[in-house]
Amino acid sequence: MSDAELATPFRQRAGSAMKDAFLQEALTIATTKFIGLRREAFASFPEGEALRDQARAIKEATLQRLDQHLETLIGNVERLGGHVHYAETSAEARSIIVDIAKRTGARMAVKSKSMATEEIHLNEALEAAGVTPVETDLGEYIIQLAHERPSHIIAPAIHKTKGQVAELFTRELKRPAEPDPEALTLIARGELREKFLQADLGISGANFAVAETGTVVLVTNEGNGRMVTSMPRVHVAVMGVEKVVPSFTDLMVFLAILAKSATGQKLSVYTSMVQGPRRAGELEGPDEFHLVLLDGGRIAQIDGPLREALSCLRCGACLNVCPVYRQIGGHAYGYTYPGPIGILLTAMLEGAPAVRDLAHASSLCGACADACPVRIDIPHMLIELRREVDDRKIAPWSERVAFKLLAGLLRRPWLYRLAARAGRIAQTPFARSGRIGRLPLVLGEWTRTRDLPPVAPRTFQERWATDRDLRA
Repeated sequence: MSDAELATPFRQRAGSAMKDAFLQEALTIATTKFIGLRREAFASFPEGEALRDQARAIKEATLQRLDQHLETLIGNVERLGGHVHYAETSAEARSIIVDIAKRTGARMAVKSKSMATEEIHLNEALEAAGVTPVETDLGEYIIQLAHERPSHIIAPAIHKTKGQVAELFTRELKRPAEPDPEALTLIARGELREKFLQADLGISGANFAVAETGTVVLVTNEGNGRMVTSMPRVHVAVMGVEKVVPSFTDLMVFLAILAKSATGQKLSVYTSMVQGPRRAGELEGPDEFHLVLLDGGRIAQIDGPLREALSCLRCGACLNVCPVYRQIGGHAYGYTYPGPIGILLTAMLEGAPAVRDLAHASSLCGACADACPVRIDIPHMLIELRREVDDRKIAPWSERVAFKLLAGLLRRPWLYRLAARAGRIAQTPFARSGRIGRLPLVLGEWTRTRDLPPVAPRTFQERWATDRDLRA
């Protein structure tokens, strides 16, 4: 999202999204489908809950010795003839990849789906260097044609209906397209096939990297990831440092739950395992393989308040069940990663000021924690993030004052009882039919989009005391 779009307040972005009928239709259809598929997948997989616990334990153990596992990974990748680069920031990662492209004379780069490359805004950097990036994942290809960013972690074009995609293809590809998913896929396949043959540089992400073997693992459903990593002369994989796993035994645990959580599949269609450049006797593979290990604020959170977020598998399950995301979609969040986990990742990558408003874009219902395959306690971290925003005085002064007054009220029972009695009197002009539909002045913001329940005639303590006397 551009700086101009980020300058638009979150509330305004969210309001616009909620008024977009096409977006609402697309979100409802897609997220409802994902929720149902995930539920069915785990219902028929009795080992699922135990594997979720095991996956969480593996992630935690790996983070405790992350430096050692990364050293093992680096050693094995280099032993197999690959090159490893460490990027502390997004700018360093972009510079490393652009330098590789320039050195190898690449003019076109084909890319498989990668949120890490979205995170570092790689496409813009490649274009500025004279290299044409081509997204080959169907969803990413759609949003590249639309000049947009992904609105979902695993389904980048989830916000578009098939009719909108057909209109986009007709306009951008200069050929008639019908709103039929199979027909649209055939059009994209025809457009992209030649790109794989022309490209000098292939760029991918990495779902996992196995330290003990130096293997980069890609999980896809379209097969484009396999072509990106095997056909161009040079392959660059971009990976957050937290994606390393110690062994293939550990990898099997994650593969067993990842696809079920993301799309409800038993296993993704393609699980590609890349080990360095092409070796003697091999018929396919790149001449050069480069692994870019991306920090971008991750290392600092190993002993920080957002540590749990480093266990995220990027499955998108928390987005599908989040009542906020399901109403506003991904673009309203304003940054690379949307949804409840996206708020935490944005705070990690951009700092707490970036989520001053986003920290409150959650009902804290807990659905995200229930859906997470590694049981990340997202609601707890969101509460802590709100606390940090308040403690650092990042939140608006009016909000800080309001919550300090409320905290003082809740700490003093006598004052709370007095406020309840005063509230019963003050609400009289506004309470109608068991609800408060409008409040005056600054309090009107609370009732602008919702009704409030009136203060009860008696508190629970008062009712308990009366009923106890009656029982006696």
